[in-house]
Amino acid sequence: MNLRDPICAIATPPGKGAIGVVRLSGEGALEVASRVWRGKDPRKLKGGRFTLGEVVDPETGEVLDQALLLVFRAPRSYTGEDACEFHTHGSMAVLRRVLEALVKAGARLAGPGEFTFRAYMNGKLDLAQAEAVLALVEAEGDLARRQALRSLEGSFSRKIAALEDRLLSLLAHIQALLDYPEEGVEPLEARRVIGEVLEEVEALLAQARSSRLAQRGARLALIGAPNAGKSSLLNALLGYERALVSPIPGTTRDYLEAPLELFGIPLVAVDTAGIRDTLDPLERAGVERALRIAEEADLVLYVADRSAPRPSLPPLPPRTLKVATKADLPPLWEDAEFIPVSSVTGEGLGQLKEAIREAFLGRGGGEYLLSERQIEALHQARERLLEAKNLPEDLMGLALEEALKALASLRGRKEVSEEVVARVFQNFCVGK
Repeated sequence: MNLRDPICAIATPPGKGAIGVVRLSGEGALEVASRVWRGKDPRKLKGGRFTLGEVVDPETGEVLDQALLLVFRAPRSYTGEDACEFHTHGSMAVLRRVLEALVKAGARLAGPGEFTFRAYMNGKLDLAQAEAVLALVEAEGDLARRQALRSLEGSFSRKIAALEDRLLSLLAHIQALLDYPEEGVEPLEARRVIGEVLEEVEALLAQARSSRLAQRGARLALIGAPNAGKSSLLNALLGYERALVSPIPGTTRDYLEAPLELFGIPLVAVDTAGIRDTLDPLERAGVERALRIAEEADLVLYVADRSAPRPSLPPLPPRTLKVATKADLPPLWEDAEFIPVSSVTGEGLGQLKEAIREAFLGRGGGEYLLSERQIEALHQARERLLEAKNLPEDLMGLALEEALKALASLRGRKEVSEEVVARVFQNFCVGK
């Protein structure tokens, strides 16, 4: 693949919109732009300025659209190359014709992620930041957005660079001890340094669960006896009436799903049929399905009405929070394991939401959005560090070098293979 020739792609999602964007980047990009632009010459424009004009077919001169042109001068662009963007009307018919015109004028269609790949190759981003671009594009919840943005700004890369620097210094010191024993090089507490780096790596790995939740979301099941207040609790969590609420037992005979975002985590909340012994075949099927949904959920809320006689607990999955509903009514029982909540007054809702957050994210909440590749590399670094920690100092060098390579692969230093780089960019959309 030629990494210098001009490439183009539609950068905005398909569909109708007020504005659409077509990107162009590469050596000779402004020359290509000048062949399809009627207005101020793109080759003479300063970077970072918009200009109004028309996009034309370079072969026939047909006007395709009135548009704004934004020019970027290398290296002050996303890719580090000369680049420009055509801001047209958002019709796909317009965007396709502009793209065709650029190809006629000498550009080629970009491959998936090629703009970001060029940014990586030109030193505008490291590999961790490139992965953060993809994560930010795909973020469905606010937690994923915040975590991905933090990595894009370089926070994760700086942390990894600091760990690499500590291991490099340790390796240099060990090598000096081995090569120049007569020079009186003072021994370093190698195991202490390895232990400290290992702690940092394990702290990052502890965020793997929150990363997966932020990216994939989770399922939250509400189970309990009929009339326990599950539907009312679901409506209270959602902030609007999604489930039908009735005093008649067995109203909910099938499950009901609703999207819910708590603390930036995209959730699907599932209200299920009331669990009880019943001869009604339809209701019994609903109870069986409710128990199956609870087994498959990432977190279960077991709901019990504390203003009614206390029900016997069914077998509950390990990841279960117990909720005592109708806290605004006089209680018939108390239990410290249950979080008291009133769906009418809102009492206890904040405490319940915090318990849900902690169940999903732990006390830390997750600082970075880690990809599966990054989690795998951190595991490799951890294994090599554990190995090095149990070796004598004159034998730990090789294990430390392998740990260093695993950490270096996170940022895409020269040690990283082409195969790893290809894995990162294969999931990008064409316009990015």
